[in-house]
Amino acid sequence: MKTKVTRSAVDLSGYPDLVVIYLGMRVNVLTGIKTLVGLGPQIAKSAADKPDGLLLHENLVYSLFPLHVGMRQYWRDYDSLEGWTRSQPHRQWWQNFLKDSGGTGFWHETYFMRGGMEAIYDDIPVKIGLSKFAPIQPARGAMFSARKRLKVAGNEVAAATLSEDELYESKV
Repeated sequence: MKTKVTRSAVDLSGYPDLVVIYLGMRVNVLTGIKTLVGLGPQIAKSAADKPDGLLLHENLVYSLFPLHVGMRQYWRDYDSLEGWTRSQPHRQWWQNFLKDSGGTGFWHETYFMRGGMEAIYDDIPVKIGLSKFAPIQPARGAMFSARKRLKVAGNEVAAATLSEDELYESKV
């Protein structure tokens, strides 16, 4: 049989530390539309600014009802991704979200070229992605940060946006 399909494969040997992250924001109540629409242009600008280590940013639509949109990002390595999440504007977005999710829920799932994956779901009222089949645990202790969930060796690139104590034991 001679195929009429053009097949291509990707050589990722030049990206041994590649990290792929899927992110999503789900509107949980009507006021969440305002939150989502307000963040959209800010996220677009941050991706257009091409932070160090971001190889590709793609927008995704998961569903129209309930409105659930997101993105897929490819990062050179985990330190680049973590460094960006601990810097502005992301740092401020995350602090604001953790104070008040604004009628939305947020999640991400991270996958490593070298193996390993992790996920977090904040104010997501339904099981999606990995949470549909894997046990859910409170995001405390060893499950608090992506670095801890992934068991990544070494120190954090920068201080966390909020420590576990700040998040859970004070009025954020």
